[in-house]
Amino acid sequence: MSAVLTRLSIKPLHPLFVAEITGVDLTVPVGREDFSAIWDAFNQHQILVFRDQTFDDASQIAFSRNFGALETMEAHPGNSFNPGHIAVMTNLDAQGNLLPLTHPSMIHRLRNEAWHTDSSFKPVAALCSLLSGRMVPPVGGNTDFASARAAYAAFPEARKSALESLMVIHRVAEPKDINDPAYNEEQKQRLTVTHPLIRTNPGNGCKNFYVGSHAQEIVGMAREAGKALLDELTDFCTQPQFVYSHPWREHDLVIWDNRCALHRATTFDKTQYRRKMHRTTVAGRVPDSAMATNPQTGAA
Repeated sequence: MSAVLTRLSIKPLHPLFVAEITGVDLTVPVGREDFSAIWDAFNQHQILVFRDQTFDDASQIAFSRNFGALETMEAHPGNSFNPGHIAVMTNLDAQGNLLPLTHPSMIHRLRNEAWHTDSSFKPVAALCSLLSGRMVPPVGGNTDFASARAAYAAFPEARKSALESLMVIHRVAEPKDINDPAYNEEQKQRLTVTHPLIRTNPGNGCKNFYVGSHAQEIVGMAREAGKALLDELTDFCTQPQFVYSHPWREHDLVIWDNRCALHRATTFDKTQYRRKMHRTTVAGRVPDSAMATNPQTGAA
């Protein structure tokens, strides 16, 4: 059953999280009342789906700024070392031709097929990401989402207290990738940070695990033991009951809460079909305890 807020309609797409919102055009300025409803739905449902949003980059950036300040992407092969506010995930070159699978951009984007949260390797981790489907393949290319909030709620209570105070080291690249040319040494050092293993949404008090492929060690724990625990928790969060797989339509916009949701790209026939997705990412705020609950006055 849909719940009506202002003129918006909010329909859950999964028993535990994810909702589709209709009744609003996000490509033009959105009123305060409508955005307040979107913000509340974002905090409740974690993943929001909007159909038929014909964004260009300027209108996507303008809407994204309702949530807060935008990140500038890091320089890497996926953006030809020329970063901006828009990250383009595509298998096409600038002329619209299919890139070979051996192209550095294609190799770099394989990282997106591991479960992760955007920018967890930054001192100020991302609040949310907004992904616009500009060109989608007819088969494959879904984006999977996992609710680390629902997983935390289902995790054995007897084990939670031992995890509460743990701090995790997040890196932009794994130590084994020391010779990886995707990131330079300055980036690898700057983008190695620590975050709590368990995060709390400052607006509703809901807790979640903060894990994924960038979470690589636990402070004060032997590396192998810490990695094993992080892998266990990521596996727990990504069980089928906590996962929603989004089948893209052209002009979909999907917004996800990087504080509490993992995601990954799924593959498709990259030698036959074209795919082009434009992403904006909104920076979070620290510390959690000081964050406001309204993005227009300072979002978590």
